[in-house]
Amino acid sequence: MPKYVYRFSEGDKDQKDLLGGKGANLAEMTRLGLPVPPGFTITTEACRAYMATGQVPADLRVEVTLALREIEDTFGRRLGDFYEPLLVSVRSGAKFSMPGMMETVLNVGLNDASVQGLAQFSGDERFAWDSYRRLIQMFGKTVLDVDGDLFAAALDDLKAERGVRDDVELGAEDLRGLVETFKQIVRAEAGRDFPQHPREQLDLAIEAVFGSWNTERAALYRRRERIPNDLGTAVNIVTMVFGNLGETSGTGVCFTRDPSTGHSGVYGDYLTNAQGEDVVAGIRNTVPLADLEQIDPDSYAELRQAMRRLETHYRDLCDIEFTIERGKLWLLQTRVGKRTAAAAFRVATQLVDEHLITMDEAISRVTGEQLTKLLFPQFDAAADKTLLTRAMAASPGAAVGEIVFDNAQAIERTDAGADVVLVRRETSPDDLAGMMVAAGILTSRGGKTSHAAVVARGMGTCAVVGAEALDVDVAKQEVRVGERTLVAGDVIALDGTNGEVYLGDVPVVDSPVMTYIADGLDAGLAACPDEATAELVQAVHRILTHADGVRRLGVRANADTADDARRARSRGAEGIGLCRTEHMFLGERRELIERVVLAEGDTERDAALDALLPLQRGDFIDILEQMDGLPTTIRLIDPPLHEFLPDLTDLAVRVALARERGEVDEREVALLAAVRRMHEANPMLGLRGVRLGLKVPGLFALQIRAIAEATLERRRAGGDPRPEIMVPLVGSVRELQIVREEATGILAEVGAGGLPVGCMIELPRAALTAHRIAEEADFFSFGTNDLTQTTWGFSRDDVEGAFFTDYLANGVLTISPFETIDADGVGALVRAGVAGGRATKPTLHMGVCGEHGGDPESIHFFHVAGLDYVSCSPFRVPVARLEAGRAAVMAGEDATR
Repeated sequence: MPKYVYRFSEGDKDQKDLLGGKGANLAEMTRLGLPVPPGFTITTEACRAYMATGQVPADLRVEVTLALREIEDTFGRRLGDFYEPLLVSVRSGAKFSMPGMMETVLNVGLNDASVQGLAQFSGDERFAWDSYRRLIQMFGKTVLDVDGDLFAAALDDLKAERGVRDDVELGAEDLRGLVETFKQIVRAEAGRDFPQHPREQLDLAIEAVFGSWNTERAALYRRRERIPNDLGTAVNIVTMVFGNLGETSGTGVCFTRDPSTGHSGVYGDYLTNAQGEDVVAGIRNTVPLADLEQIDPDSYAELRQAMRRLETHYRDLCDIEFTIERGKLWLLQTRVGKRTAAAAFRVATQLVDEHLITMDEAISRVTGEQLTKLLFPQFDAAADKTLLTRAMAASPGAAVGEIVFDNAQAIERTDAGADVVLVRRETSPDDLAGMMVAAGILTSRGGKTSHAAVVARGMGTCAVVGAEALDVDVAKQEVRVGERTLVAGDVIALDGTNGEVYLGDVPVVDSPVMTYIADGLDAGLAACPDEATAELVQAVHRILTHADGVRRLGVRANADTADDARRARSRGAEGIGLCRTEHMFLGERRELIERVVLAEGDTERDAALDALLPLQRGDFIDILEQMDGLPTTIRLIDPPLHEFLPDLTDLAVRVALARERGEVDEREVALLAAVRRMHEANPMLGLRGVRLGLKVPGLFALQIRAIAEATLERRRAGGDPRPEIMVPLVGSVRELQIVREEATGILAEVGAGGLPVGCMIELPRAALTAHRIAEEADFFSFGTNDLTQTTWGFSRDDVEGAFFTDYLANGVLTISPFETIDADGVGALVRAGVAGGRATKPTLHMGVCGEHGGDPESIHFFHVAGLDYVSCSPFRVPVARLEAGRAAVMAGEDATR
């Protein structure tokens, strides 16, 4: 039989699959001898059993009883005892951190009788009734599905009636009355009385935490963070310790380094005479952790020692929740802390310098997604700005958008194409849908560890919190700042780096990290406004340089113009993996390619080709000059044919109207006939790629000749051009053979022999017959965009707007397969193509040129699949360089290329 309950003394930090992150870390702190309240963890396996059957496993209740009795014996108190009651918290704890997404119930064990015993035992009647009202409030909302706003409204009404602002100003009699009000709310809304038996409270709370795994907000968060739905959550039963026992008690959250900047120091929030939920919820503004040194120097010193010990043990920035009960410090949780992109790079290099981690570990601690955030523009410091207020910078970035006050507004305006800033007094897990689409988040309450701050940092969303100057009135849909009143739709700008909030739009400029990437280290450092930013640029430089040194995958760029090529090279591209020549035939040249395709005879076609040749040659000369000495893969023309023909409907209407007027244009009539003849119901699967090259005489020959002549021109100029000719949409080895024979003849004629000729693998048949296609190919490049379309049967342009949203919401897809490669389906074809190609030619050079080449997760797949390089947009080249290095380190490979 499975074991469902583990004491904290039985586990460790490596058992997150079984004990969840919170339970595993509580066990680890217990093993380290740190002050953790006694408790036990119910495993994720129990949750999965509950989800499968809808019933709590029968053995679980027995195991809970045995573990609970051990706690009672240790503390000398009993759950629900009338005189010295033991109270416990029931907290969720999945393998991956999901802040605020699942449920917690505190003070389980209180009832009408034991609240009296708690008052006598603690010597504080107010504390006892405050604890009881919190239990009813949490239990009612979490377990009995009572609308939490009803409890909040009753509390607000009582404070207004008493003329006080904060909960702590309410007296014992006030809270006794509030308990009765809360019980009436439970009776009216849940159709039952609040349960008085402590064990019933505990069992129902455990079941509710299991059930919270499948709440809408938890499922939404998992979809965004791509956390599997079948993991389940553990449940942690922890002896209650109280931070609301007067001025010698309190609660807080701290970080071993600043999660916003990465700087070492004393960072966190503390609330005197409060419980932990008060800090996280942001309903009261906290004091800085450093103030604790004056409030309780002994606890502060012990906490600082524990922080150092945990950071050394985990070798990373740690996030710690703690409570002080009448001068006694208790640690309630620790985990590797979420951090901003800037903090991630700074912390990684700091830990290297402190000899806690290696440089290989450092690049595994940062991600391409984080680097992308550092490349985004930031506000122009020299621009004229109207400052509304200055508050706490919770998550860096520059966000400009319309004010919205709730989820519905945020989603509606985002769907309409607007950027939005979600403005709230404080956020709760119910606000997740709006937070996910918002460009920025602004709250009038809370600190750096409030729900808004923690979730925003995890999502990489700009956030400013604790803006006390704001009077947010959601009911009136307005926010007042001094004499100014703003309403939904008004534009504001947030600077998540310094906590400033501006009225209206604010212009942006390149970030110093982007300047470094584009123009080098000296330019990046010169663009830094302060020492902290310079430290960040240096950190990015060190990590990116190390990634370049250890990665096996080369990184090329998708570039169609000389400007794109120059930009890509400045960002570290080692060549061009995809130059799309069809983009060269747009604009004024479109008519020439139209004439080539629709020509009725050789003379007309040759004239159009002759006109195109010097234009193509000039394009290639410019690109090869920018990529001098580096491989430049030029794809022969691959347009869906309709993109280069007149629109059939427009042309038919034009001809019909001309006939009505008696002004028939014979050329247009002939053109209409030709367009009708070549019209395709599904152009994406029709006459394009190699098929078009074989169907239209001279088209591929034109391009091959232009490449050859451009190569000679660059060689004469003293350059080192390295073009590669790539044939698109090959499905049969014979197609490639025909084109290769033509190319060999042209290259020999021009005198540019020896240029590699390869093909794209973008059809399932090509991947499955790669062993044969390799006989005629000098290289393969996987076109994963079309390979995804043809494997899934998706027309990308049609399906993304038609039903992808529904597929994502229903869990059919966790992410678009055009964004991250479908490793099980499309990825299987890539692996088959690699194996087939290398079976024929063991040294066959292979890369990927689809957009997946710049996606971090996909890059790791391509590394393992054995490709030689990835190619992506110029902007994503630095990200690809970093992720290629991370892939090598995480695969445990030797740091050689």
